[in-house]
Amino acid sequence: MNTLIPRVVVITRETEYELLLARHATRGQAEFFLRERGQSIEQVEQRHKHHQAALQKVIAAIPTDWRRNQVKRQELDRFLFEPEDLVIAVGQDGLVANTAKYLNGQNVIGVNPDKDLYDGILVPFSSDEASAIMVAAMYNDIDVQYRTMAQVDLDDGQSLFALNELFIGHHSHQSARYSISTEGSKEHHSSSGVIIATGTGATGWARSIHRERHDKLQLPSPEDEKLAFYVREAFPSIATGTSLTSGLIVKGQSLEIRSELNEGGVIFGDGIEADYLSFNWGMRAIFSVAQNKLSMVQPASITISGRETQQARLAS
Repeated sequence: MNTLIPRVVVITRETEYELLLARHATRGQAEFFLRERGQSIEQVEQRHKHHQAALQKVIAAIPTDWRRNQVKRQELDRFLFEPEDLVIAVGQDGLVANTAKYLNGQNVIGVNPDKDLYDGILVPFSSDEASAIMVAAMYNDIDVQYRTMAQVDLDDGQSLFALNELFIGHHSHQSARYSISTEGSKEHHSSSGVIIATGTGATGWARSIHRERHDKLQLPSPEDEKLAFYVREAFPSIATGTSLTSGLIVKGQSLEIRSELNEGGVIFGDGIEADYLSFNWGMRAIFSVAQNKLSMVQPASITISGRETQQARLAS
């Protein structure tokens, strides 16, 4: 057992209701704005209450002698995680993906505040399970799934990580020009960008492309040390081809893309367009399986008898 006083870091993001209040200043103004557009604030407010109730349950479940921090999603790039932190993400599945690139092996517990709203693939726990799973994690009595992440390294020294996928293209999603090469194959492209997806991301954006194309490529699972790449809408011309538009990148291999964009080239991860790397003419990007993995605590960690055991440990 770890002899240090445990620290729990609770990650949240603003609810739709909080964002409406920030934009319109008062509930009344937000209600008027929605009503004029045929919408109701009550449903948004109810979802906010569900979220707040779950968040308060999680915070109340943290043992009183443990250290704690609460961090908003937009503060993650400025927050210093400790190696032994226990990270709890309270919100939608995407919040875990937003958090993953800032971690280095810390265990993550995903708490779903509203099971009628969020799928819960990355936030499988309820707030009622928070106490038992926290104590189980303290005693390392948990099942952990190590989810593969994607990494891109630019030739100027910058790097970016993603749990779901990396996007490469023009910031306005207009046609992007670049050369792409992997395992002896190379091609010049004009397309609406490239997706580099992990097994976690294979249930989202990459899956949509895969299904639309009826592609025979076997998408990776979350723990597979491989990535799938898809070129979006490659345009055939005298100077650009369409033969190298999908494939797998296994651990130890890489995909190289060289920008031929005069301006507006970007690389961003997990749909966060504001957190991007510029990718303009002549720059080289190397995409590979990241060394770091996301350590996700699994629901199998908690059983009925396990809950009783953890509560007994906490009481002692």
